[in-house]
This record gives sequence, C-alpha cells and structure tokens, in this order.
Amino acid sequence: MFNKVLIANRGEIAVRVIRACRELGIHTVAVYSTADKNALHAKIADEAVCIGPASSKDSYLNMKAIIAACEVTGADAVHPGFGFLSENPTFARMCTKCGIKFIGPRPESIEMLGDKAQAKETMKAAGVPVIEGSDGAVNNIDYAFDLAGKIGYPVMVKASAGGGGRGIRIVMSEDELEAQVTAAKQEALACFGNDEIYIEKFIENPKHIEIQILADEHGNVIHLGERDCSMQRRNQKVLEETPSPIMTEELREKMGKSAVAAAKACGYVNAGTIEFLVDKNGNYYFMEMNTRIQVEHPITEAVTGVDLVKQQLLIAQGEKLSYKQEDITLRGHAIECRINAENPKLNFRPSPGVIRSLHIPGGMGIRVDSAVYQGYEITPYYDSMIGKLIVYANNREEAIAKMKWALSEFIVDGVSTNIDFQLGLIRCEGFEKGDYDNGYLGRNEIKY
Repeated sequence: MFNKVLIANRGEIAVRVIRACRELGIHTVAVYSTADKNALHAKIADEAVCIGPASSKDSYLNMKAIIAACEVTGADAVHPGFGFLSENPTFARMCTKCGIKFIGPRPESIEMLGDKAQAKETMKAAGVPVIEGSDGAVNNIDYAFDLAGKIGYPVMVKASAGGGGRGIRIVMSEDELEAQVTAAKQEALACFGNDEIYIEKFIENPKHIEIQILADEHGNVIHLGERDCSMQRRNQKVLEETPSPIMTEELREKMGKSAVAAAKACGYVNAGTIEFLVDKNGNYYFMEMNTRIQVEHPITEAVTGVDLVKQQLLIAQGEKLSYKQEDITLRGHAIECRINAENPKLNFRPSPGVIRSLHIPGGMGIRVDSAVYQGYEITPYYDSMIGKLIVYANNREEAIAKMKWALSEFIVDGVSTNIDFQLGLIRCEGFEKGDYDNGYLGRNEIKY
C-alpha cells in the first residue's frame, strides 16, 4: 500500500481522489497555487504544499515544483487527476526516475496515444474500426488537397496533439481547405506546442460514445460499458448519460470488445477511455483514447458500482483486477450535468466571484462532486467548473425527472451559472426523446 499519495491537481477531482485515498487508509498531500490557498482540496488533505503563483504554468504545470513537493513530504505516488499534467509523458517519466509511482499508464502509452495520427495507425493494426483519412500527419497542402479529394468532402482537420475541442476545423469544400488547415495548425501550435495536423472524413451528425476500460499490470483488461457524451457545445461536453439511448446489447458487446482490443494493442495499464463516433447506421469509428480518469466517470460508477478512482490506486500498486468482464453489469440509468460559473446569455462568458450562498441538492440517487463552499472565491485563473451534478435512477425517465428537480434545487448565489441552461436542456424534446447528436446544440436553441 502506498504511504502517501500527492494529488497533482485542484478542484473537485483533487477532492475526489483525497476521499478515495482515505477509504483505503492512504495519507494524502495536496498541492496548491497562491490563488488556491483557501481551496477545499488544500484544507482537507493530510498535508498541503504551495507550489507557485496563480498561473498554471508556474504551479499546477510546474513539474519540478511537484516533484519537489513529493520529496519534501515523502509522497511515494502521484495521482494527476485530469487536465494539467495527467497526459504528459515527460512528467510520468520524471516521476518514475525519481522513484515516485505515477498513477496512470506508462509514459510510452501516453506518448503514443497522445499523437492522434499514431494512435489511429495502432488501432488500424489492432482491427479497431477507424475513420478514413490520412496515414499519419499531413505535412504539406498538396497532400491535403489530394487526400480530401479522394475521401470526399466534408472533411475534418484535427490537431495531432489536440484535445478539449481545440485545433479542429470542419471543411465543407475545396475552397475552404487551405485557410482551415492554416488556422488549425496555428491553433494547435499555440495550444499544444505542436502544429502537426491530420485529416479524416467528417461523419455528419454522429453520436459521441466512449467506453470506459480498466487494465492491470498483469494483462487483464475489462470494459465497463459506455457513456453518451454527444450533448456538446463547440466540441466541449455539457452533459453525459449512461446507458446511451441508442445502445443495443449487440452494439455494446462489439464496441466493448474493440475498446479492450485497443487497450491491449498499446500495452495500456490503469483507467482509460476509448472514444468513438457512431453514425446513424450504428457503424462506429475510433476517435481517440484519453489516458486518464474522465470528468464524467461518476455516471459509470453509478451504474456499475465500481469505484474507478480506488481501482486506479489498486492497479498502480500492482494488484490484479478484482473484477472479470462477467462481473460487470449495468443497472439503472445515470446522468451528469456540468455546473459552471458562466453566463449563457453572454455567450457563456466565465463568471468569477465569491459564492455568497450555496444550496446543494441531496436525497436518494443524488451525488454532487464539487470543491466549492459558501464564501469560496472562484478565480479567473482556472476552468469555471463549480461541480458535477449526478443523478441515478431505475430507468432513463426517472433519471430525467430526478435531474429536473435536482437542478431546480441547486442554488449558487454570487456568480452567474449555467444551471438554468442545463434545466432547459434536460426539458428539451430532443434530449427527453434521446434524439440528439454532437451537433444538436449547434442546430437548436435551448429555452430557459
């Protein structure tokens, strides 16, 4: 068992990991920036170390400061959470070099899967369906024109090292291609320090379905069903649910087997998520693999009863998976709404400020993962997430009804939030019928 785990993150995911460690009897170390000196994760951990000023690059992305915090406190493992350094192979290698266990996949897996073009080739070789497109990075505009002409418009230009919806352009015709390639490369370089792009066929109105996997160091890999993440605004997830309204047992089995094959193909260890696009005919295509715990992991925990963060810790300690595939049964339905400090009426502009009063809903089947409290200041330095509201019920209809009243009871005073927007979304006909795809929010106005 680890002696101490340092959580190289902040906010609700840091709090989530601290709680999982406590249940396993593991001491915890929080790191925080000067802007986060009053943050909940810094208050509830066994120890807390300031690692730098407010800017992420000088604190939560400062690898040397985090390693130093491990050495000072005697932490023998690091949990990176999501975002920040969670998918940084250099940081994972640095931890290993210093004798600190990185709670996540091997650096080689992160590196390979972080390069979208290389990941696609690996999946092809493993027999996982992929979208037709470039073999590796597109390095000149002539190749881009030739390729797009062969696979047919519309096409997508995507950053090889991308994530979070950045570095993506949809190209509807040949006339747009050069300008969109240039724009995607510039954004990719600015966001990821790597301007490589690749091109693939654009699947119109797809569903975004991801499969959660767990893999141990002994070659055992299982999947834990799917999450439907198709409700997106500008390629950013807004709401997730499981099971997906479109899923059949046959399709789940096929996609689950592909996800397991994908994980085995790259020697993957720990928790991970394989993301697929599913077209209107039920054909699915590998999109990318996230080599970390996902924001939306609680809905999978709700329907499977498996604590994914505890499993991450146990796998990192070298233990064999305590579950086999036949042990995983999906029961009931779960929905997650991301509650953000933002103003939907002002183009979702972030709304930093002090939370003057707060009422969080509760009751059977209600879970709120958050790190805010009354008097907490939401700063402008980090993402605007206040928390995640998760509901669980016997079926989808009951889960929707429960989410409606839970959102109605969620009160945050002092900053603008997207709670009313989420309530309008849950009430809209497309969501209630399960008839939505990645482009739904782009085509429909949500009334709230």
